[in-house]
Formats: sequence, C-alpha cells, structure tokens
Amino acid sequence: MSKNESLARVAFESGCVTVPISALLPVRPPRATVKASHKYLQIRASVIEIGLVEPPAIARIPGDSDHFLLLDGHLRVEIFKDLGRTEVECLISTDDEAFTFNKRISRLSAVQEHAMILKAIARGVPEEKIARALSLQVTSIQRKARLLDGICQEVVGLMKDRICPMAVFEILKRMKPLRQIEAAELMIVANNYSVGYATALLAGTPANELVGEVKPKKLKGVSPEAMARMEKELARLQESIADIQDTYGKEHLQLTVVRGYLTKLLGNSKIVRYLLQHRPEYLEEFQVITDALSLDHAA
Repeated sequence: MSKNESLARVAFESGCVTVPISALLPVRPPRATVKASHKYLQIRASVIEIGLVEPPAIARIPGDSDHFLLLDGHLRVEIFKDLGRTEVECLISTDDEAFTFNKRISRLSAVQEHAMILKAIARGVPEEKIARALSLQVTSIQRKARLLDGICQEVVGLMKDRICPMAVFEILKRMKPLRQIEAAELMIVANNYSVGYATALLAGTPANELVGEVKPKKLKGVSPEAMARMEKELARLQESIADIQDTYGKEHLQLTVVRGYLTKLLGNSKIVRYLLQHRPEYLEEFQVITDALSLDHAA
C-alpha cells in the first residue's frame, strides 16, 4: 500500500444499519412549517410510492452507544414518523460534520429532470406512477417530457445544468435556433434565468427570428418606436457582454488577489493608523472591498 493510499479515509462504515428513530438526535430540527412545504410533500409521495431511495446519514456519538447524530435526511425521518414507522435504515458516517451533507447539494435542473422522466417512461414506468412519486399532476409529467421539443441541441448543452423554470424553455421555443442560442448565452452571462428576463429577451427579438410570428410584437403600454429602441439597446448590450466575456476571467482573478492582499494589509494596525491619518479616503475604499460579502458587491 502506498503512502497516499494509507492516508485515505473511508467516508462511511460498510453497509447500512437499521436504527430506532427515537435514537436519532437531529443536528438541525425541521421547522414547524416544513410539513406544509411542496418539498416535504414531494419527498413524502416518493417514499410512499417507491420507498426510501437514499438512506439518512448518521454519526456515532463517542461514549453513547444508544444514540446517533442525524446529519442528513431530517425530512425523510420526519416522514417515517408520520407514516408510523419506528425504525429507519441509515448510513453511518465516519465524519460528524453536517456541513458536508447540508452544503454540498446538487440540485436537479429542468433538463436533467426531463432526461430522468424520459428514461423512466422508456423503461415502461406509467406516467401516473411517476406523477405520484413526484407529487405532481400527470399533465405536469407530460409537459416535462416534452420540455425540449423545439429546443436546439446547442441550447440543451448550454442549459443542461442550469436551474431555471420550465416556462423559460417555452419562451425559447418561440425563437429560431440561432436566436435561442443568443438568448441562452445572455441568460448565462447575466446569471439570470427568470421568466421575466426571458420574456424581455423575447420582446427584443426581431420578428424574422421568431417561429411563426411575423407580425410586430405589441406590449401593453409600449409603442412601436419604443420597441425599436429597446431592440437597438439589446443589440448594443449583446456586443458589450461579448467584450466583457473576453476579460472577465482575468479581471475576476485580479480582484480576488487584490481583495486578499488588502485584507492582509488592513490586518496591520500600523498601516491602518497611517491611512487613517494621511489617506482616510483610501482606508474607506479598502474597507468597503474587504468587508464586502461577495466579489460582486466589491465590484
């Protein structure tokens, strides 16, 4: 065994164990209102329909063999309680840090959900059963299955891991392929996947780039002249975004380095005292950058 292999640590004990629910001590008890949330109802429907897919993660408590820390799976355990279960099958983690589970969540995008539903249907799973497992209407499952009809493959690749509403894809379908790609790239650069932003992009799309829409678009309270100005502004915005993309990575890295340097600089009391006496305006700006919650705020 090599040195690196000897330092490797197993994340979980081998195999699952069945433990009494009463022996689990949650690290973050669920809020009183959580049972009314859509997420809770969706997980509950899934547990009832297909069972427990992912066992909760627990950790042993040194000196206490009768109890375990519940690190992940609080809602699943609450659902088991509601269903009258007294035991649950769990994975025992060798690390008792809940941060590992609670802050490293990979959410399912609309494109990934679409692929999952199509795969289930291809395997012969009835749409009604999928709907019950996801706590959705059958019409919603059918809509999700048709999500990418009319969407070009380039946009599918761009949006495959983006968390955005299904309605955004319905808006993109009203555009021709090249315009779909432009709109998707604009949403990615702006990091805005809202229906409102997609609607604004649709409104700024020339009629000859729309699918089956040859008449000029009319928006309530917006004159044709104003619409033309909006389209020109959007074209200029696209050019500006293209220019920014070329330098964004380099400037972001520079800002990160500068922010770290200023943080270290202001940790020296002598330097802070000097700036306060001779360059208070510099000190104020430096503090704004170092105290910013994110680089976006600092920028």
